[in-house]
Amino acid sequence: MTVLKTSVLVLDCAEPMELAGFYAALLGAEMQVGSDPDFVEIIGNQGVHLAVRRDHGYAPPSWPRPEDSQQAHLRILVDEGDMDEAEREAIGLGARPVDTKDSNSGPRDVRVYTDPAGHSFSLAVYPSFATERRREAGSVSSDGV
Repeated sequence: MTVLKTSVLVLDCAEPMELAGFYAALLGAEMQVGSDPDFVEIIGNQGVHLAVRRDHGYAPPSWPRPEDSQQAHLRILVDEGDMDEAEREAIGLGARPVDTKDSNSGPRDVRVYTDPAGHSFSLAVYPSFATERRREAGSVSSDGV
């Protein structure tokens, strides 16, 4: 018998309702508060499922680290044509752009931010998402062109 397994990324923060509201709005998802108000789930219709948890001693992570180490972060995939709009929406909801080594001008495939609690996340172009969308609309042949 296979044991049912699932995973949920849980972000620690000082104010779970505030951070859950940020991600629910950014991802077009719903917030679910159970019997513990210090644990809030964010559930969307595209398979999105994450949660935030109150940590009374919370301190925001330091990112990027000077030694350029890799840290866990959320990568939110968007259609290439929606990148600028997604960036405006994220910043309008309280995201803060993070300076990276790359130029901040011109088209970019990945843009890095911190959420209101200081966790890093990125908006990234998902090429096959755009192609699949056009295919569903009938404007792309089966070979992707």
